[in-house]
Amino acid sequence: MPRLLLLLFALAVPATALAQSSAQAPSSAHAFPSPQGSAPAQVQPADAPPVVMYTTAWCPYCAKARAHFKRTGTAYTEHDIEKSADAHAEFKRLGGRGVPLILVGDEKMAGFSELAFESLLVRATRAR
Repeated sequence: MPRLLLLLFALAVPATALAQSSAQAPSSAHAFPSPQGSAPAQVQPADAPPVVMYTTAWCPYCAKARAHFKRTGTAYTEHDIEKSADAHAEFKRLGGRGVPLILVGDEKMAGFSELAFESLLVRATRAR
């Protein structure tokens, strides 16, 4: 039982707040082709809405999201809120309080867990 509570707590804890340091470009689009001879674990549906992620370079949950997107072939656009004033303003306008803030179409997710993201992607794709 304590392990289940720990897991639930870890999934519910939002990513940390803003800090002062980053080495990443302000925003970038990512699409990861599968390595020759192998396919990603899961491929983003062709009709899936766009994925946008507001991040910082130092954020461990942002790194987990990037790794998941790469592994599953999820195309996304990333905005570093410490490198771009426009990205930071949009992050605040969206109600962002911690990173990552992930948008899939009109759906919004604070923090990151693989299960929650996949559920969000399915919901957002069905809503299209």
